[in-house]
Amino acid sequence: MDRFLAHLPIGAEPVPFDGSGIPGWEIFPFEGDLRIKTLEPPVLPEPPRDGEHGPDTCRTCADPMHGAIWSDEHWVLRHAGGPTAVPVVVLLWPRAHHDFADLPAGLAAELVPLQQRVERAIHALGGIARVHISKVGDGAGHMHWWFVARPEGLMQLRGSCLVLWDDILPRQPEETWHAVLHELAATLAADGGTAHA
Repeated sequence: MDRFLAHLPIGAEPVPFDGSGIPGWEIFPFEGDLRIKTLEPPVLPEPPRDGEHGPDTCRTCADPMHGAIWSDEHWVLRHAGGPTAVPVVVLLWPRAHHDFADLPAGLAAELVPLQQRVERAIHALGGIARVHISKVGDGAGHMHWWFVARPEGLMQLRGSCLVLWDDILPRQPEETWHAVLHELAATLAADGGTAHA
């Protein structure tokens, strides 16, 4: 068995739950009796991600402006598909089909300043305490970075459970969501690029 799998209780029912780690943190959004799913055996080889085999197999490349709220010649900022519970959830994609490991040096040099610019624009909306920025990479071979804004004062939403809270809290009204995306896009476009929201 693989050295990274040997210690895991694969197939055990139920997986032991000792309550330490995130479930014991004050920011964990659930309480009461929790049961962990059975850990399934590995799937090897793993199935390909969307776009794994290049731009011809990539949904993002097929419709690069889907959900776009802002863009420039190299980057597109897209919404997550519909109203969110937290103030903002947007994703930054390179226009060209790259994953992080093969991102050309020129685009890599643009990435952090652009991430800073997006974060500043989100903070400019007001009422935002923090912006979580992450790259997961399990869903698509076309690199994208998530920006998830935590509302100011909601200390219970701090940290790594923010995305869980976004999934379980009531969504903001659609008109509010559109207005926020419009404001965010306009702020970004004031420093270059084109607003689409």
